[in-house]
Amino acid sequence: MKKHFFLAVIVALFSCKEEGSSYKTIRGNAIGTTFNIHYSDSANRSFETKIDSLIAAVNKSVSTYIPTSDISRVNKGDTTVVIDAYFDEIFKKATKIYNETQGDFDPTVGILVNAWGFGPEKPVKNLDSTKIKQLLTYVGFNKVRVVTKKVVKDYPEIYLDFNSIAKGYLVDVIGRMFETEGIKDYLVEIGGEIRARGKNEKGVYWKIAIENPNEDGTRSFATVIQLKDESIATSGNYRKYKIAANGKKYVHTINAKTGYATESNLLSASVISKSDCADVDGYATAFMAMGFKKTKVFLEAHKELKAFLIFVDSEGKMQTFKSENFDN
Repeated sequence: MKKHFFLAVIVALFSCKEEGSSYKTIRGNAIGTTFNIHYSDSANRSFETKIDSLIAAVNKSVSTYIPTSDISRVNKGDTTVVIDAYFDEIFKKATKIYNETQGDFDPTVGILVNAWGFGPEKPVKNLDSTKIKQLLTYVGFNKVRVVTKKVVKDYPEIYLDFNSIAKGYLVDVIGRMFETEGIKDYLVEIGGEIRARGKNEKGVYWKIAIENPNEDGTRSFATVIQLKDESIATSGNYRKYKIAANGKKYVHTINAKTGYATESNLLSASVISKSDCADVDGYATAFMAMGFKKTKVFLEAHKELKAFLIFVDSEGKMQTFKSENFDN
């Protein structure tokens, strides 16, 4: 699954702050990436301290990069961990997406993410089909459950990894804080995942740009969209991959069913919805494992989701696809 410092969507505000504007900007670093927050507050309040506290709280709950976090303790076999509300909500969202995608989204793929060298743990040396088959024994979100606020695993080796949904979730947590404080116009962006409500300082819906999958490090935009009280998340493999000694390319989106880190014909998936950013974050990850054809079928059955896909056709040419309900 994608790691939390992957960036595929950038904010394109297309507006300048006017003198006397009530809009404020907060920038910083969190969970291994950057964040940009824009909001309007006539009371001129500062929310930096609250935001820092929320980042710390979510990290303490579900960051696999912090050895003492709740999820790290669970992964190490600590059965005494009582999960908090953050962990519980992410677990429930992950269960829903796991079931809807028939396992293409699977937070227990973490053991394979580590094995391929894309996670916080040491990779497996000389990883072959036999070792992958063994590791697949410990993959399957249906092998994990929460009982009286404690995580129960069928195998102690199961490794939970919520990095493909936690970044979007942190966006939601900060967005909800603004809403609780009565802030109606805001945009929260962390590493490219975005939750936007209301309008920007020019009185129009927030605009963002979706990048083309350029592997040479350059940046160009595939399209520009408006977020109308919506969230967006993008997943892709074109910047996070490894080239083996034999020249074969391995990507960070691990297929939870095969165990292999091979790319599909889908280069980038941007998912938009009025639901939480955590949700579209999870769907975008699942789509990368599904590939273009399966994703297209899924979207036809889930009209609550809008998507902009960049894929490679049968002739090897890059193409784009917009779901029927994509109104941008």
